[in-house]
Amino acid sequence: MASAPSAVNAPARPGKLARVVGASLIGTTIEWYDYFLYGSAAALVFGKLFFPKSDPLTGTLLSFLTYAIGFAARPIGALVFGHFGDRLGRKKLLVVSLLMMGSATALIGCLPTYDSIGVAAPILLTALRVVQGFALGGEWGGAVLLVSEHGDPERRGFWASWPQGGAALGNLLAVGVLTLLADVQSDSAILAWGWRIPFLLSAVLVGVGLWIRLSVEESPLFQQALANQESRKAEETAAKAPMLAVLRHHWKDVLVAMGARMAENISYYVITTFILAYCVGHLKVEKQTALNAVLIASAIQFCLIPMFGALSDRIGRKPVYLFGAVGVGIWIWPFFAMVDTRSFGMITLAVTVALVFHSAMYAPQAAFFSEMFGTRMRYSGASIGAQFASVAAGAPAPLIAVALLSSYGTSSPISVYVGIASVITVLALLFAKETRGRDLAAVVPSSGGAAPAADREDLAPTTAGA
Repeated sequence: MASAPSAVNAPARPGKLARVVGASLIGTTIEWYDYFLYGSAAALVFGKLFFPKSDPLTGTLLSFLTYAIGFAARPIGALVFGHFGDRLGRKKLLVVSLLMMGSATALIGCLPTYDSIGVAAPILLTALRVVQGFALGGEWGGAVLLVSEHGDPERRGFWASWPQGGAALGNLLAVGVLTLLADVQSDSAILAWGWRIPFLLSAVLVGVGLWIRLSVEESPLFQQALANQESRKAEETAAKAPMLAVLRHHWKDVLVAMGARMAENISYYVITTFILAYCVGHLKVEKQTALNAVLIASAIQFCLIPMFGALSDRIGRKPVYLFGAVGVGIWIWPFFAMVDTRSFGMITLAVTVALVFHSAMYAPQAAFFSEMFGTRMRYSGASIGAQFASVAAGAPAPLIAVALLSSYGTSSPISVYVGIASVITVLALLFAKETRGRDLAAVVPSSGGAAPAADREDLAPTTAGA
């Protein structure tokens, strides 16, 4: 039986918890809107705007390369934001990440293209993409932890899944704005100036997000852990360098988190980002058809994520996650077969079912990763596990998919690629411990040996159960 919640981990008042969930959801939605907007633009227009000297497929490949560079910055953001988030608090760092992301996205909307300033254009684009990646690397861990540490163990999977829904909602907004532009503008107008509108819109969204995010309180678990911190050397070390404490006492959990992300991360970017380039460039499907398919599927996914989060509260994080990992590894084969029909209905169904399996992995992920680490190193641990995996998973996924398509002219190698990722995730989950119902104030390391007092939260005694 899971431990009973400690006093500081008692459920927040419904109104307070709703504000925290709302602030985290809106913040992550805006961050993911910015991030996915770049991915969609990379698939559809950036090749022509910033790499016009290349043939279309090479231009798309180079465009995805700038897209992938943003992933390389995410682990650095995870380290920096995790370090200061574990020392200074979750809320302050979330405000910084939102400002960084919004500023970088708005500036992309102001960039001159290759025709105006030559090679400096893709260089500036890449630099702003790095800022986006750095900010997102710090956003995810803080947002899910703020909710996880406010909520109760019995419904943590449900509540913590809402910030995860920000990914689906952000993608929905990004694709929705691009779809609207495609409806009301010609291709020439979009290439001339229309592509800038969604990026400039980010400045307005960030203003709204900041207003809401500043209204919530800091995590009560973090406040209590900070207040009760004692002066022993081990605690001082953990407080000054949470990353070192994570790698020493939670290294197995970090590896499990990285493995668990492989299928989730790779499949998502193949399903939602590469598929746009695949449909438009390879199958010669209308841009609007591909965008509408992803738009509908993303709307459905937003509804599915809290449902799978709630299911993980009932049957456990691992069973739900395993269902998604196995499912996406199998579905990727009929997925491409259905997309290859060029039928809007079949493409939409293929993407929707694929995102059902992705949701089963993504929804419990927030609670699952949060429950692996102690409070004073939770921001670092969850962020490191999640974002380091993205370098090997999501970053090269569209690049690898485009390269495989270019080399073989068929989607079969891409299906094999996603299938291998699925196997890696299943193996990682088999080594993971079930975390459902854990008291976040009583997390112990998985790597064996005694943890420092800082890892045991330095809290008042808890009423732990068997």
